[in-house]
Amino acid sequence: MKRILILSAAAFACMAFQTAPKKPLPAKPAAVGSANSISASLQRGKQVYTTTCLACHQVDGGGVPHLNPPLDGATGVVSKDKTRLVRIVLKGLDERVELDGEYYSNNMAAHTDLSNQQIADVLTYIRNSWTNKADAVTVAEVKMIRAKIK
Repeated sequence: MKRILILSAAAFACMAFQTAPKKPLPAKPAAVGSANSISASLQRGKQVYTTTCLACHQVDGGGVPHLNPPLDGATGVVSKDKTRLVRIVLKGLDERVELDGEYYSNNMAAHTDLSNQQIADVLTYIRNSWTNKADAVTVAEVKMIRAKIK
């Protein structure tokens, strides 16, 4: 059965003058260390956390007792030494680890598939979420650490 579509002249005229939606202009890169760049890093980091880290470390960063360490309030997370955190993301962990007096034994996979930007963003997010307040992790820091551990 054939269907015939009949359009009124007004409907046809409206269709003829529709234009494609305008594409937004690309955002200007924010200055390093500015509030905009930190805010953007936190948003990107949250996305990486949600897809990569959340299943083990949970929505609240509380981890899973005796399996996956908490990220919220952990001294190793907010430490001035960011090298250990970057190394853990890149190399994973396959040993029992002590953190703030508790032991955790679930292995963490290496995440070498993450870019330097993604690692900087997710660590900045973790170091500034829940009750954590620490310096951002920069792409330059991740790049330097990655080069050293290869």
